[in-house]
Amino acid sequence: MAIKTQNLTKRFGLVQALQGVSITLEEKKIYGLLGRNGAGKSTLLNILTGRLFADEGAVTIDGENAIENDRAQGKVFLMSEKTLHPDSMRVRQAFRWAQTFYPGFDQGQALSLSGDFGLSTNARISGLSTGYHSIFKLVLALSVNTPYVLLDEPILGLDANHRELFYKRLLEKYAAAPFTVVLSTHLIEEVASLVEDVIIIKDGQVLRQESRDSLLSQGYTVSGGAAAVDAYIQGRRVLGIDALGGLRTAYIQGSPDKSAPSAQDLEFGPMDLQKLFIQLTNS
Repeated sequence: MAIKTQNLTKRFGLVQALQGVSITLEEKKIYGLLGRNGAGKSTLLNILTGRLFADEGAVTIDGENAIENDRAQGKVFLMSEKTLHPDSMRVRQAFRWAQTFYPGFDQGQALSLSGDFGLSTNARISGLSTGYHSIFKLVLALSVNTPYVLLDEPILGLDANHRELFYKRLLEKYAAAPFTVVLSTHLIEEVASLVEDVIIIKDGQVLRQESRDSLLSQGYTVSGGAAAVDAYIQGRRVLGIDALGGLRTAYIQGSPDKSAPSAQDLEFGPMDLQKLFIQLTNS
């Protein structure tokens, strides 16, 4: 059971949005879909859910062709930047309509989450602030109960408290009844501990799809005094360096050499997902 794409290609005029994209989204996993602005993340998610059509390639959902297939598409929910609700519709009305299109939608859960986030169910959707518009869409996504939930920039406009609450509620729901989640976000540091698998897209092509642990095992950090760190990193593949006063942390691709003479006064640690992403997507 999975969503699979094979050689997806999509162009918008002269812009090549996707080129030969083949990925697999297995059931009951949390994925991080990572890429810079314009990398093709939103285009990919919209093709998976039938909002856009690929120029070439195929999409299957649990073995069925996903194109114009209501049964297959009913298994997938996409939270995207825009909503298609009428301007006059209120939050509570949107919850009732959601159950029409997604029979598994849990109105009780939606109302409970609305209370947690401070979302007024009597508010007009068109009048919500950017943050509460995101919260409204997150409540829908966490209540819809489809096997696949795709979240495109889910925390846009949310403050730190609401972001933390979202991650907490997402993990609670996943722990109670695992489902497939795709988090497409620029806040890599915040989701690094949540995701199990990582898909990195650059210029419409997949650079990596592998487990987070496998990806992070390809590098490490080394910290200490500036002089000691500078001596150790000579001749090594350095992905980036953070400096604070006389202390430095270097992010290095490869395996640590703790026996090196220059390593005696240094501390070694695991790789940082965001630093690795920046290096992999650098031109």
